[in-house]
Amino acid sequence: MLILNYFIYLNHTKFSITIIIFLALACFAAAAVDSIAGGGGLISLPAYILCGIPSHVALGTNKFSSTSGAVISGFQYFKNGKVNLKLLKYLIPFSFVGSMLGVYTVLKIDENLIRAIVLILILFVGVYSLFSKKLGMEDNFKGINRKNILLGMVLAFCLGFYDGFFGPGVGSFLIFGMIKIYGYNYINASGNSKVLNLTSNVSALIIFALHSQIYFYLGLITACAMILGANLGTKIALKKGSKLIKPIFICMSLGVAIKMIYSLVL
Repeated sequence: MLILNYFIYLNHTKFSITIIIFLALACFAAAAVDSIAGGGGLISLPAYILCGIPSHVALGTNKFSSTSGAVISGFQYFKNGKVNLKLLKYLIPFSFVGSMLGVYTVLKIDENLIRAIVLILILFVGVYSLFSKKLGMEDNFKGINRKNILLGMVLAFCLGFYDGFFGPGVGSFLIFGMIKIYGYNYINASGNSKVLNLTSNVSALIIFALHSQIYFYLGLITACAMILGANLGTKIALKKGSKLIKPIFICMSLGVAIKMIYSLVL
């Protein structure tokens, strides 16, 4: 009981047991969904904000806990041969630098402009995936070459920057990009995307930590929930494959778009 009370007092802010349980459940669900098709931030980040946590601290704490889930999910995909390290060694540095620049830029660019651009893109991704029956259902990866490596570097940098700056839908964009550039199916695209997403999370996490924008003790609790959720979600994805991932991917893409429309209208 003393240990529990210690965890409740976070950065001189007291959270009730109800809030702790609510955040743990929300983060569990977010990590399970995110490990399958991306978009988990659509669940976890609003949950933090709903509990009265300041937006920048919510972003930082969410990065802290979601990084833990991404580590578990990425390892599971890697262990099952769904991660291409020969490709990712070229892309990871661009994702890392892009995310770091995104965090530093977050207060210098009109966020509404970014929201509008991302809204259009995420709607396109969701609708295109919905009506393209063959997209991501077969693995047509033919190997890496100079052209697709360069395209992947651009993808990794831009989405790393976006993840550090704003974030919602980055997993969906990464999966879609991996399918279109490399011909992966959803399961292999998810595995490689998860590693890139983990990279951008770690990069952004470092900056948020340096600026004291993380409730670490709260993050430890929600990180445990995310580890459990990511482990469950990844096992389901690996077992069910692209037939399960595609509908969840479409739902999360359109869900992010609806959430963004709601935010813009208000």
